[in-house]
Amino acid sequence: DSVANDFFCRRIAKLCDVIVVAVGYRLAPENKYPAAFEDGLKVLHWLGKQANLAECRKSMGSGARGVGAEFTKAEVQRHIVDAIGASVVEPWLAAHGDLSRCVLLGVSCGANIADYVARKAVEAGKLFDPVKVVAQVLMYPFFIGSVPTESEKKLANTYFYDKEMCTLAWKLFLPEEELSLDHPAGNPLILDRSPPLKLMPPTLTIVAEHDWMRDRAIAYSEALRNVNVVAPVLEYKDAVHEFANLDILLKTPQAQACAEDIVIWVKKYISRRDNEFSY
Repeated sequence: DSVANDFFCRRIAKLCDVIVVAVGYRLAPENKYPAAFEDGLKVLHWLGKQANLAECRKSMGSGARGVGAEFTKAEVQRHIVDAIGASVVEPWLAAHGDLSRCVLLGVSCGANIADYVARKAVEAGKLFDPVKVVAQVLMYPFFIGSVPTESEKKLANTYFYDKEMCTLAWKLFLPEEELSLDHPAGNPLILDRSPPLKLMPPTLTIVAEHDWMRDRAIAYSEALRNVNVVAPVLEYKDAVHEFANLDILLKTPQAQACAEDIVIWVKKYISRRDNEFSY
């Protein structure tokens, strides 16, 4: 729920000393694929715009002083909005965050969205500058496929997530003409997926022992490692899907340990040494 997710975001922000941008997205069945995925991608565009707007404000401010004119803060912002068409300007974000060191993190179906956004960022290359995705964290991603895995067979009707209900969720999410459990939104290991896996950013995958989705997430991580992408898997014993961000489980040892492990990973990829990334 929103309270639990807010607590989780605050926990990560505090432990890691980072700015967390929490993303909302449109829901199915009213908004089918690719609406939610596109909403995730829009955030990168928005972040890039914030950096460019902050630079624009700075330039306009110095330019105004140079010609003897005096613009108020509101006037400068209005000029920027009128010229660029941005409805929301957050110069604080660009001023206090390093957008060249962004880490994507997604939980369950949000992990699918994060992976999609990472793929699109790879394809776009420098088009997203100054925004750069340097790593991603996929927490028990909501992957699926037409050929059942061992965990899907063993745990299909256990704990919080029933596989039949989850399959129905995919049917409600995907357009009828694209309905397939091997759709690229659900199965990351289809043959014609692009870009090539070797171009993906370093990827930390979190899985739970009693989650029927665990095997497919592990397989994706293994596929990344096979093409030399740094892609460790952390599995948490006696844990279920969403164990680290579900309201009733937030204070469990597994949830706390998971948050701390994520922080170690994130810090590795946002720290600089001699103006280079630590890896």
